[in-house]
This record gives sequence, structure tokens and C-alpha cells, in this order.
Amino acid sequence: MRYWIILLNWNGWKDTIECLESVFRLDCASVGVIVCDNGSTDGSMEQIEAWARGEIQAQSGNPQLAHLISPPVPKPIAYHKTTRNGAESSAPHEDAPLILVQNGGNIGFPAGNNVGLRHALRDPEARYFWMLNNDTVVDPAALSAMIRRMEQEPKIGLCGCLNLDYANPTLVQAQGGFGYNRWMGRSRAHAVRTVKELTPRPPRIDYVNGASMVASRIFLEQVGLMEESYIHYCEETDWAMRARGKFTLGYARDSVIYHKLGMALGSSSDRAKRSLRSEGLAARSRILFTRRFARCALPSVVLFTCLSAVHRLTRGDIERFKMILVWMWKGLTDSIPRTAAMEHPRRSGPDSALDDSTLHNPAKL
Repeated sequence: MRYWIILLNWNGWKDTIECLESVFRLDCASVGVIVCDNGSTDGSMEQIEAWARGEIQAQSGNPQLAHLISPPVPKPIAYHKTTRNGAESSAPHEDAPLILVQNGGNIGFPAGNNVGLRHALRDPEARYFWMLNNDTVVDPAALSAMIRRMEQEPKIGLCGCLNLDYANPTLVQAQGGFGYNRWMGRSRAHAVRTVKELTPRPPRIDYVNGASMVASRIFLEQVGLMEESYIHYCEETDWAMRARGKFTLGYARDSVIYHKLGMALGSSSDRAKRSLRSEGLAARSRILFTRRFARCALPSVVLFTCLSAVHRLTRGDIERFKMILVWMWKGLTDSIPRTAAMEHPRRSGPDSALDDSTLHNPAKL
């Protein structure tokens, strides 16, 4: 049996090599890592290659967690480079534990991960696939604990872990996942705020937190990949909704990761610090999700989204006010999402890409 880990990188090679240092310390045997790069412009892939050759070292931003990445794992680490088309149409290279995939542009979070999943699924020995944010470091037992949980209860199709805050590891970001209020189109955080407040009783979750999700092969074969049209936000909730009646969601309490939270997209838990990009995509995604799964809640979700925009306006943030309304309208008029194909998707032209200019010209999507 083999396990594949998919990391998505976008202008974040320093985070990625720190994550890789911790991943290559996992206590699981036969682990491969696929790094999919979404069109970085900071030389990310070259830096990751240099790390794999042993020419540069990862640095820890928190001395409390430095033991998870040091001393460095032995180098060089064999790696194989490929393109999006190559990854989606061929099996992983047998002699390389590290696969580097150039996606050809910023194709979004779900589509970027799906490239890695399609590549990994071509390995017939692979049974479990871990989608892990690159702005994390992981405990050595993180993967084995989630696999053990899923082996104990085969109905679990997606499994999450205990997400702790990278900057302050006493703070809990998520226990596997979150609840979801369909009338507001918002996630519901759990009451637990610190590690000391954790209890043995697992929380009820409506979806697994996207920072760390392990999917089984049978789940992917029966439910499909992540829905790519969301670009970012709601893809995990969509996945969970499509799995209802077929699979359950799991949480491995003894699996621990440390997450920097929102480094790539600017999706901070503090709404005042969220980027324009994050605000716009969130508004569009929650409307699209509601149209697909909870049309009766669409009026209230639109209302709460408008109220959110007005709140930004009362603070004098006209740009965010406009951004939320423009992208909410996109959510109301775009095609309702359809599940991404398992096989190599047909593309009539160059790989589609999302860049920052898209936020000011939504028609480019």
C-alpha cells in the first residue's frame, strides 16, 4: 500500500519546504509527495528543487515547532518534474518520492489539488490521499493516525485532524472540520478555543477542514474529485454534501498539524485582514453552493451577503463593498457547479488561469 500527499504551492516556497521537511519525517512507510505549483512568479519550483538537492534549508518561524523540521532530513531527495498535462495523463514516477508539477497558471485551490489527485490515482497501489496545505507543519504521526481511524471505520470517506495554530500551538483552529449554517452560508466554529478545553467526545462536523483532508480511493471513485468551479471556498462543503448517504466524515484526535492560516490567499480568520481576493471568492462560492444544494436558503444567503457588504461600506471600505456585490452577482449568474471529472479533463485551449486582474474583471472567469 502507498500513500500520496498533495501540496498546492502559489508563491510560497518557504512555507512549502518547511512543510516538506516535516512531511518527510512521517512515521508511515511508502509515502510520496506531489507538489502542484499554481503558476508561481517567485521562483518557487527552483527553490523547492534546491531544497531537495540539499542546497538550501527550511527555516522555522516558531522555535516551539523547530523540532518538527530539524535536523534536516537526508538529502538529496529524488524528484521528478512534470507538467499539468503530463501529471493528469500518466502514473507517478516510480523512483521519485517527490513529484513537482507545473500547473501552468493559477487555476484555483480545488483544480490545483485535482491535478495531484488525478496523478496519484494512477498509482494502483495507492489507497489514501492526503490533501495538505503547504503553510503547515505536521506531527510525525499525523498521517498514520488518520489512516488508522479510517481503517477502523471503513465508511469514513474523508478524515480530518486536530488543527492547531502555528504561531500559538495552544490555540485550536479546527477539530477535524466545522459545522455549516446553510441559511447564512457561513461556517460554524466550535466552542473549543484552546488545547486545554479539548474533550474526548468528537464534535459534529458538516465538512472536513480543507487544510488537511485524507480521502480514500473508494471515496474518490464513487463521489468524484473536488468541484473546480468554486476556485476557492466551499469546495470542502460541496464534497461533503455529495458524499451524504454514501460515506461519513471522520476526525482523528491524535493526528496533529500546525497551520499558519490563510497565508496563500489572505483568508485570515480576522475579516478586517482578509484580502480583496478572499472576500470576492468567498461571496461567489457561498452563493454557488447554496444554488446547488440549498435553493430554499438562497434569499437569506443573499441577504446576509448584502449585509456583509453594507458593513464594509459603513467602515468606509468602498472597494470591499463593491467586490462583495460584484462577486455575489457572479455567484447568482454563473453556471451551477458540476462535479470534476476523474480522468484527464478535456481543454480546448491553454490551461485556464486565475490571476489578480480577474478580481477586477469577473468576466474573465
